[in-house]
Amino acid sequence: MTDTIFALSTAAGRAGIAVIRISGPNAGTVLRGLTGEALPPPRQAHLTTLWKADTGDALDRGLALWFPGPGSFTGEDVVELHIHGGVAVVTAVLGAIGELPGTRMAEPGEFTRRSFMNDKMDLTGAEGLADLINAETEGQRRQALHQASGALGAVYEAWRTRLMRALAHAEAVIDFPDEELPEDAFDAMTHEISALERELSQHIDDNRNGERLRAGLDIAIVGPPNAGKSSLLNMLAGRDAAIVSETAGTTRDVIEVRMDLGGIAATLSDTAGIRAADEAVEAEGVRRARQRALEADLRIVVFDGSGELWEADDAYTASQTITVLNKSDRGTASAPFPAGDQGVYRLSVKQGDGVDAFVEGLTASAKILCDVGDAPVITRARHREALGDCRDALRRALDATLPELMAEDLRLGMRALGRITGRFDVEDLLDIVFRDFCIGK
Repeated sequence: MTDTIFALSTAAGRAGIAVIRISGPNAGTVLRGLTGEALPPPRQAHLTTLWKADTGDALDRGLALWFPGPGSFTGEDVVELHIHGGVAVVTAVLGAIGELPGTRMAEPGEFTRRSFMNDKMDLTGAEGLADLINAETEGQRRQALHQASGALGAVYEAWRTRLMRALAHAEAVIDFPDEELPEDAFDAMTHEISALERELSQHIDDNRNGERLRAGLDIAIVGPPNAGKSSLLNMLAGRDAAIVSETAGTTRDVIEVRMDLGGIAATLSDTAGIRAADEAVEAEGVRRARQRALEADLRIVVFDGSGELWEADDAYTASQTITVLNKSDRGTASAPFPAGDQGVYRLSVKQGDGVDAFVEGLTASAKILCDVGDAPVITRARHREALGDCRDALRRALDATLPELMAEDLRLGMRALGRITGRFDVEDLLDIVFRDFCIGK
């Protein structure tokens, strides 16, 4: 018998309201034991007093909601208690629930796991729910809500259904050669596999925008010493995150700041000034600066716009680079500079000149890198890996010389899609075989 689990669903600590969730076969019994009353009408808030069963002491007065399964989040009988959020109140109510027979504290994620096991959501929906809880920016919220609502899972499930049908047809050709199958069954199956392969390829070739939006952009600030990199980081962060000094080589390690760029989460990294360094610690800092620049999604290369000629470096010429000529209040240097493909901005961080235009350009570049449009997109590396496996299987199926080999590759492709949503049932395959062809009448 499944345990009845319970846990605090809101954040721990003092608050005006706390929500405790109870799920399992004894949820209704637990509610009756706490209130001494009959179960309230389903999905209606009921004001009641909660009591400690063994002593009869009042614990709190709050709202109780009853969600009989399967019409609940987990698909089981569920109770929600909306109580006062004081630490002592929450502790007392949780303790009283734990003393009732057949109950235990929920493991992390167990409510969502039960929802998945009871077919209330697939794995993509569960992941979308986790992303929604952890969303920091408006862009992340929109994408997570889209996925949690089932949009991404619906795309993969539709592909899986089409692939299952193709596999069923292939199995029918192999297992029932004497039956009256449609003459064009093999050609139709090949056409459908080709169409699926093209759709998967277009979905995979998305520049990883969905993953960038979910995880946040990695933006590296690089350049020679004393160009104003740390000052720029502090300006964007709105606080003194990095030490600013006229002494060259002050920044030795990478300093990271998390921020919101027009709804796009981003991690800005201030790095050591790139130059030939003899001292071991600074040399390591320069190496890390170059590495961070080459690995970043977007680079901000900062030069002293009033200074001397700077040395060329690969970190300055990579794609997705914004060039900043700082210290415009001190004059304009005539020396050439590498212009970034995302624009060149002259500004003075100290005086604030040109800063607004730069921030607008930076935000625009960030949005382009995370532009996902309205269609569901890949948000996790595990999705991309499984989709790649499915595409490879479809390509092998198209090149197969025997129906048996084609069927095996189609089966592998369908299992790869099933890894994303968590669904694969051989009974579905049998249903299609006998429904579409009426085998055996």
